[in-house]
Amino acid sequence: MTDTSNLFQLAVTLLQQLISIPSFSKEEDRTADLINEFLQSHGVTTHRKLNNIWAWNKHFDPAKETILLNSHHDTVKPNSGYTRDPYDAKIEDGKLYGLGSNDAGGCLVSLIAVFLYFYDKENLKYNFCLATTAEEEISGVNGLELIIPDLGQLSFGIVGEPTLMQLAIAERGLMVLDCTAHGRAGHAAREEGENAIYKALTDIEWFRTFKFPKESEVFGPIKMSVTIINAGSQHNVVPASCVYTVDVRVTDAYRNEEVLEIIREHVASDVKPRSIRLKPSSIPKEHPIVQAGIALGRTTYGSPTTSDQSLLDIPSIKVGPGDSARSHTADEFVYVDEIREGIELYIKMLESIN
Repeated sequence: MTDTSNLFQLAVTLLQQLISIPSFSKEEDRTADLINEFLQSHGVTTHRKLNNIWAWNKHFDPAKETILLNSHHDTVKPNSGYTRDPYDAKIEDGKLYGLGSNDAGGCLVSLIAVFLYFYDKENLKYNFCLATTAEEEISGVNGLELIIPDLGQLSFGIVGEPTLMQLAIAERGLMVLDCTAHGRAGHAAREEGENAIYKALTDIEWFRTFKFPKESEVFGPIKMSVTIINAGSQHNVVPASCVYTVDVRVTDAYRNEEVLEIIREHVASDVKPRSIRLKPSSIPKEHPIVQAGIALGRTTYGSPTTSDQSLLDIPSIKVGPGDSARSHTADEFVYVDEIREGIELYIKMLESIN
């Protein structure tokens, strides 16, 4: 299917149908059904695991590299500021309203349209793998991460998130650290015990002032922030432990494991990461897909927000119609012209490297 006007209309209609179905994280079964049925109705052979749907182009050639096209169909819950029905996908003044319209429905349906555009073409330079996935909003383990082993070898990925079709060529990773400084309890009136708070303060000062040797060309230094501190039981007891939480925003200059090792070498506290899954991601500015976007007038930047990019171990670019500033807001919307532009720009970028 190569008629982009028809693909645009199909995309808008599909997005309206998706919005009408509640699809909170872990509750996306009905939108997964809809996406599955939509793709099959256009002759696509689909695969499903839980609420994730994926497919490859019709003339898949295992000798060729594969491009991943990924976006998610789960949403957050509507906030209390809504003045409209969050599931009523009306178009007014060029705006398509509804929960998930901007994050990331516009991106999702645009990438589905792009996949259909390339689906039955022969003699492509690359294969295409479309993955419409679940649990992105909660960084869940049953979303993209679950099916990555099923997708095969991937060359690079396009992750659909609202970026005004600008090119996010890097994304910070995230580690949340639960740290414990150990002392020894004693009576506050006498020279007894070892105050765990004072021990924690030494480490906290390290977190505040330490500069990692390598800096990202996009983001600059890694950012570490102590955000929670808990210690003590009553005023006259020297605390035996002090527990604090550190928010670490890892740049593409390091892997999460490297950062964790450096931290543990420098602080006396016990350091336990809640997870090291949310990795920093990047793609070289010289990569053909980035250069294709730049040639079309797109700009590059580093994204401060996390997405399913953090689960990929391949070069990936985050780009899509819509505006991140509208995500999770009341009366969420995406401009229908943004969807049209998204489809056209995705196709132009991909055709320039195919």
